[in-house]
Amino acid sequence: MTTTTAKQRDASLVSDRRMRPMMGLPVWEALPAPGVPYELSDPFILLHEASLQPSKMANLDTEHPHRGFDNLWYILKGSSSTGHTTGPGGAIERADLPEGSLLFLRTGSGARHAEKVGADQLREGLDDEVRTVLFWVNLARRDKASEPFALVLHREDMALTQVGDATHRVLVSEGSPVQLGTPGLILDVQLARGGRTAHYVPAGFQGFAYLLDGAASFGANRARAEAGQLALMGPGERFTVADSTPGTRYLLMAGKPYGEEPRFNGPYVD
Repeated sequence: MTTTTAKQRDASLVSDRRMRPMMGLPVWEALPAPGVPYELSDPFILLHEASLQPSKMANLDTEHPHRGFDNLWYILKGSSSTGHTTGPGGAIERADLPEGSLLFLRTGSGARHAEKVGADQLREGLDDEVRTVLFWVNLARRDKASEPFALVLHREDMALTQVGDATHRVLVSEGSPVQLGTPGLILDVQLARGGRTAHYVPAGFQGFAYLLDGAASFGANRARAEAGQLALMGPGERFTVADSTPGTRYLLMAGKPYGEEPRFNGPYVD
């Protein structure tokens, strides 16, 4: 089906983020949100944005365990590094994360990560601010005991397309090196000069746009959203974006829901 004949999606809800401490550091939390029930964001569980310097984390013990979901960390600005227990016998593997890279960690049956975040940059005398987005995507209950693994996708290896006035950078899609436990689509969309664009999102998918910068009107109903807000998609297939201000940037995140209510147990999602 082409985008010109696909059923138009509304923006069903615009939700604000909130500030909260995580491991003693301030982060913006867009998901979970009080006004967004999980059945509307399924399979997406959590979305955090933060801007921090490596030296702010140098004396913190940030290593912690997870299981039962896919953990993705996207570097918007600057560079960082971290470690996770996905090596042989659970050994720590280091990951160097330059600007524009995506760390994918399938926590599966259990892994520890965030070991010595930014330590490599500090050793090199680098302490520039790092802006990142962290998001969790659920796994089907049948896959929660799968073997954990990690991979890094660099910016130069991400597909790039021009749609309308926007540049679409593909983080996750069919055929991408990064595959979620359910079919998904995650794009970094930039409208440097403002304007409009559109996305074909399969009818079985649900999700949202998360505004990183600027402002735009989303959906056929032209719901206005600005930096720090989520614009959730209603049913349909074609999700339009119009009247964006210059410099607007957002993450489009959509996936096929599991329809399974996650059971939260601290850092675990069972």
